[in-house]
Amino acid sequence: MIPLKADLPTRTVPLITLGLIFSNVALYLFTLSIGPNVNALFFKYGAIPNQMVHSFDLTGLPAPVIKSIFTSMFLHAGFFHVSGNMLYLWIFGNNVEDELGHTKFLIFYLVCGVIAAYSHAFIDSVSRVPMIGASGAVSGVLGAYFLLFPRAKILTLLPIGFFITTVRIPALVVIGLWVVGQFMWAFTSGQAQGGVAWFAHIGGFIAGMVLLQFFRKKRPRWQRRF
Repeated sequence: MIPLKADLPTRTVPLITLGLIFSNVALYLFTLSIGPNVNALFFKYGAIPNQMVHSFDLTGLPAPVIKSIFTSMFLHAGFFHVSGNMLYLWIFGNNVEDELGHTKFLIFYLVCGVIAAYSHAFIDSVSRVPMIGASGAVSGVLGAYFLLFPRAKILTLLPIGFFITTVRIPALVVIGLWVVGQFMWAFTSGQAQGGVAWFAHIGGFIAGMVLLQFFRKKRPRWQRRF
């Protein structure tokens, strides 16, 4: 089941969502251009759990570690990695940005990404494998969408046997099934099995639901669409 489009229009141009998508895609294309040196780039700019958890001292985290937590959100390891994240960001991010406002949405996105990274780092604090990808931050966007627009219809690609069709499914179902999948993989696949930090997705999603209460605009009930 692959979501393709939400039927909920926006009132404003989603500048931050578009900017994030452009930045992620541009950096992915850059990583393709550097060939075998890409692994060194990932180790330099990816978020390494061991460093995130064990590098604290009296002055806090070293600047390079703090920087890596943010830069890691804009790096991706492959085409399906970046395209999947950006598809979800576009479908769900534009409406959440419309609800929060541009500046608040950017802060919300980055904070969700930080919490998501630590959700995995605390689970696997000995790991020296760099975490990369926007999945944690995008999961936060899904958490917000889940609460804001549960009845919005999502045009979804659905395989039925040998056939593929499209159906409109409530966001509550689409995102709900996604959440169930994350928990299933997290507790059956082990820590970052197959290169996926499942607990980062779960942590980001929960962070999005909680942080929404602090970031959303307060509107009279009659102005709310969902």
